[in-house]
Amino acid sequence: MILKSLSLLNYKNFESINFEFDDKINCLVGNNGVGKTNILDAIYHLSFGKSYFNPITSQNIKHNTDFFVIDGLYTKEDRDEKVIISAKRGQKKVIKRNAKIYDTFSEHIGFLPLVIISPADRDLITEGSDTRRKFIDGVISQSDQSYLKTLLKYSKIVSQRNSLLKYFTANNTFDPTTLEVYNQQMHEYGSIIYEKRAAFLEVFIPIFENRYQAISSGKESVTLSYQSKLSETNLLTLLEQNLSKDRMLQYTSVGVHKDDLSFEIEGYPIKKFGSQGQQKSYLIALKLAQFDFIKKQSKVNPILLLDDIFDKLDEKRVEHIIKLVDDQNFGQLFISDTHADRTESVVKKISQSYKIIKLKSNESEN
Repeated sequence: MILKSLSLLNYKNFESINFEFDDKINCLVGNNGVGKTNILDAIYHLSFGKSYFNPITSQNIKHNTDFFVIDGLYTKEDRDEKVIISAKRGQKKVIKRNAKIYDTFSEHIGFLPLVIISPADRDLITEGSDTRRKFIDGVISQSDQSYLKTLLKYSKIVSQRNSLLKYFTANNTFDPTTLEVYNQQMHEYGSIIYEKRAAFLEVFIPIFENRYQAISSGKESVTLSYQSKLSETNLLTLLEQNLSKDRMLQYTSVGVHKDDLSFEIEGYPIKKFGSQGQQKSYLIALKLAQFDFIKKQSKVNPILLLDDIFDKLDEKRVEHIIKLVDDQNFGQLFISDTHADRTESVVKKISQSYKIIKLKSNESEN
């Protein structure tokens, strides 16, 4: 799968700009603030129907304009695929594939498989469990639409159960029969989600550990583990055991929406004990493992976006990453960097075709 061209209209800092891309490696270079990351984000937007960095649609529209359009032309399985995303202030965003509008965004997820590696990924280490759950769910959803649908149903039930708990408190009442209906539905959907997450991580964790060993030259050992109370008992029992707590808190305190991933290096939390370079290597290994998994499931090479990849990594680790991607197993790559010379000296070592796209500040405004 190849992104052949991209056109942006009123997207973030760009008024109007067009790009033609190389089939293998595309390097977006220029000073900070010229929009390198925004171009990568537009490519991400075409795959997922939303921005990676700012999911609030109106904030992706250029200042003092009323709409944006992202237009991408792909080649997939020897066929041209045109995907257009447009948004107008105050109106619902629209995704079109070959001029046909999708009924729901979820139908589009997985059609254009993509993996992004960005400094923003550090949130996976520093932020709460919600960020790490979104990572797992995002990987599984790209190759399993039924999982995404189950996840949406589960989230809706949790929201309804929370509203009911608040209603009980506000009206000084309690109806166990109504609550039981939600408990049963949460149990049904939650059990499916737990089983699919556990099955996914059983396959994913060895891939991740191998990727990390390659990036770090085996200097240190890392682990990744899945934390869920459903590994101890079923969700129906958990909901019953925590009923008093939920009534007091007025929200659902147990379930797969509370699951987490544990990231460790040499047996200790990487958040506290990993250096910046080790943390970045850990995150890159996570994302490359995501690439491997999605490729295996979809039988398509995902597009790989490397945003500011060389920052905070020593030269040896950068070389290892470049060797990893200098392989026919990878498809099309997009790399952003502030140092054009550094980027070109690195990609020259790769036996793939490449294109250097130099961005200047005035380009983003005309």
